[in-house]
Amino acid sequence: MQAQLQVLAERGVGGEAIIASAVTNTEVARPQVFDETSSKISGFMMVCRLYIRMKMRGVAVEEQIQ
Repeated sequence: MQAQLQVLAERGVGGEAIIASAVTNTEVARPQVFDETSSKISGFMMVCRLYIRMKMRGVAVEEQIQ
């Protein structure tokens, strides 16, 4: 659902304010602790990227860098 909302928000499909609000207010689960299994690296990195992207949405670049 989050991905669908994001796509709609990026396309500018009706109700932009509602979609943007839903995307920014969406809670994302924290990634689980990595168990050092080499076959799970790509999945773990994907989850971390999603978490950071969703948590840092609307945050100033300076704060993101910190």
